[in-house]
Amino acid sequence: MIKYYTRACNFYYGEISKKKVKKKISLPLNGNKLISFDTIELISRKKKKLIQVKNIKKLSPRLKNKILKDLKEITKTKKIKKIKFKAYPVLMGILNATPDSFSDGGKYLKSKAAFKQINKIKNEGAEIIDIGGESTRPNSDTIDNNDEWNRVKSKIKFAKKNKMFVSLDTRKSFVLSKSLPLKINLLNDVSGLSHDKKIINILKQTKIPFVLHHMQGTPKTMQKNPKYKNVILDIYDFFEEKLKFIRSCNIKHNNIILDPGIGFGKNLKHNITILNQISIFHSLGFPVMLGISKKRFIKDIAVKNDSKNRTGGTVSSSIQAFLQGVQILRVHDVNEIKQSMKVFNKIIFN
Repeated sequence: MIKYYTRACNFYYGEISKKKVKKKISLPLNGNKLISFDTIELISRKKKKLIQVKNIKKLSPRLKNKILKDLKEITKTKKIKKIKFKAYPVLMGILNATPDSFSDGGKYLKSKAAFKQINKIKNEGAEIIDIGGESTRPNSDTIDNNDEWNRVKSKIKFAKKNKMFVSLDTRKSFVLSKSLPLKINLLNDVSGLSHDKKIINILKQTKIPFVLHHMQGTPKTMQKNPKYKNVILDIYDFFEEKLKFIRSCNIKHNNIILDPGIGFGKNLKHNITILNQISIFHSLGFPVMLGISKKRFIKDIAVKNDSKNRTGGTVSSSIQAFLQGVQILRVHDVNEIKQSMKVFNKIIFN
């Protein structure tokens, strides 16, 4: 039997969107009347077809039921415990307590510099801070459990003392277990809960919210000629199967965030395809997060116009994500991205 996927497209914004929703010409994306759509792309592994929402009723019962089920997930308001989604994306500020992260390795390894950066991230408007002690850049190796924990513990304590929503960036049950008494708010495991099988049991026992992240391979191998039959549909199927597994483990809550993993086992073409079609993941019914900050794909596109901070590329891809309803952006330069979101939001939604 052919499997079909539903992607919202042909978006409207601001007052135009609100008027179309009121007239029932378009449907709100994620319960937000400021972003709506009147068309879906019906996708299979063999072909695609654009269908206006008003014409769904003309389809066969099987297709109509499938699309209506997906539309229910696409249009519903997404929620995560203690996070309030706004018209523009929530920002997750990055604190790499590592010596070798690709962008800022070594800058925040020592506590004094890290505490200063945590305050900066908070003051610039990040709603979440993501603290990690192990680099997962391409070709990186895993590190000792205790080394990773020792890098992050003082930073987590400081962030919680300052009443921040703390995301722990780790693949290891040891580090997650150690962090629980500190009351972290979210687990961000880039392995998609695959690196350490014990993590799923901790999530079951604690009911802690988590990011379900996609990565092909491991950080050591992920960029060695990554291949997909269809990158968007393969990632979608990965999420769908993982969610079934999570439910089978008796994790019933919906405090789950989906991240398709830009740069984690993807080449330039894969990354661009994800950015162009990321609205497909809304039909899974969970908030969508993107980590695009300063990544290699920006250099691959910009070529001679590449820069150390890659601010321009990060801003432009963040706005693209914004326009497709992505709810969370994981970024290094919080102030610059917050500024771009505020200005763009005012212009397009005013």
